[in-house]
Amino acid sequence: MRRRNIWIVFCVTTVVLLALDLWLKSWAAANLHGHEVRVLVPGVLGLTYHQNPGAFFGFMAGFGGARWVLACLKVIVLCGLAWYYGRLPFEKRFWFMRLPILLIFIGGLGNLIDRVSLGIVRDMLDFLFMNFAVFNLADVYVTVGVFSLMFVGLFIVKDFPFP
Repeated sequence: MRRRNIWIVFCVTTVVLLALDLWLKSWAAANLHGHEVRVLVPGVLGLTYHQNPGAFFGFMAGFGGARWVLACLKVIVLCGLAWYYGRLPFEKRFWFMRLPILLIFIGGLGNLIDRVSLGIVRDMLDFLFMNFAVFNLADVYVTVGVFSLMFVGLFIVKDFPFP
């Protein structure tokens, strides 16, 4: 696949998945009030609106500069991910690395947009069967991307290239 096509896939996938994440966050902010829980899958998954002023699990929530420190760090990481995505070799097996990198990029971008524009990250997905943090679709993208990348690194592309 040519370099141009790789960036077309990158841009189209980013726009579609980012739009889905931002739409769900906006919908949750407008339609879920207080500690209201809307059950999606009984006993498994529900929607509960929560605002996270910090990083993962509320880390750094009390630090006034957290918004900008976290935003700067995220911009550096996103630039690195985009650079690495574009520098991967064009062999077919490296597509198994491109998709997880793309998911991590989109998830990071979705939460970055929230953090910079609102000062918080909007969360709404809630596991009903256990006491776990409320999270959002961008968090799902990052989590799936990281675990997929680890799987790919262990079982498919054992020699990660560092271009």
